[in-house]
Amino acid sequence: MASKKPAAAALAVTVERAALLRVLAATTKAVESRNTYPILANVLLIAADGALTVRATDLDIEITSWVPADVAGPGSTTVPAKTLLSIVQKLPDGAEVTLTLDGETLIVKAGRSRFQLPTIAADSFPELQAGKFGEAFTTDLAALFGQVAFAISDDSARYYLNGVYMHTINGRLRAVATDGHRLARVDGDAVAPTLAGIIVPKKTVALLPAGSVQVEVSDTKIRITAGSTTLVSKLIEGTFPPYERVIPQNNDLSAEVDRTSLQAAVDRVSIVASERGGRAVKVTAAPGSFTLSVTNPDHGDATEDLASAGEHSIVVGYNAGYLADMLRAVGGATARFSWKDAGSPTVLTGDNDNWLGVLMPLRVA
Repeated sequence: MASKKPAAAALAVTVERAALLRVLAATTKAVESRNTYPILANVLLIAADGALTVRATDLDIEITSWVPADVAGPGSTTVPAKTLLSIVQKLPDGAEVTLTLDGETLIVKAGRSRFQLPTIAADSFPELQAGKFGEAFTTDLAALFGQVAFAISDDSARYYLNGVYMHTINGRLRAVATDGHRLARVDGDAVAPTLAGIIVPKKTVALLPAGSVQVEVSDTKIRITAGSTTLVSKLIEGTFPPYERVIPQNNDLSAEVDRTSLQAAVDRVSIVASERGGRAVKVTAAPGSFTLSVTNPDHGDATEDLASAGEHSIVVGYNAGYLADMLRAVGGATARFSWKDAGSPTVLTGDNDNWLGVLMPLRVA
């Protein structure tokens, strides 16, 4: 016989304000600002077995978190997510928050504060069917993806580029992202399971909890668990392009520049860069020097000279924003540029041997 859900009218639970705030902050990240279905603007509250469980979903991502609580009456309901979060945020530290369902109204009480919120029955709340997951592994997924996420494409026509591609190579995790103008690749921890390749959506990447997490993958979903919080997300269905083909193998011209100085210089000269010109910045590399210049008939010119370690000469243009993103991601003290010629993709590497970037050039005068 199927188990019955707790009677909604019986819900009565008391929880410490900071704990409630933590689970609401974690779960409401899945709630979109605008929703076609009113139930998706709500969080599901389940009080049972000495715990309050909170769940939110946008039908592509589901986040669930729980916290110990004093359950006077087991039950479940759904309530406007952003409203409840705002209330708890403004309650005083150390407050005990009592949630009681009275008919179709949730009573929220803390000290002398009292709120009445509309509800929708818990039976209406959708559930993201997870399916069967493979072997779990542990890694800092947010740190891994954070090194490549800037290169994720926003082009909906090429939906298969709207996330981070992850697979294993030689027993290690590899994450790749590209928007066609730039590509970033990083190798991470060694893991036991073999991943043929999955594409994790951009929104999911942005919601990953910091630190080490448990990861499980099925044919269509990924499940990430950090402490008492679990995120389940659909994967992007599609084929990621053969990215290795676009990574040049014979770029024989090179230069090394202090990364922090170069990043600051790019930021300065790009002030006058023209949007109409693709925010182009010209790089003139010569033995011992690395010069950035921008020419804009409407806003003036800018030039900055830096020292470099290199014996080759080349003039090449880049989108200033894309170059700045690359320099942030490569990290470390040194940025190494490798070229074939001014019209071919540039390879950018640094002190981290596990990271590699590819940047397409721009035509510059």
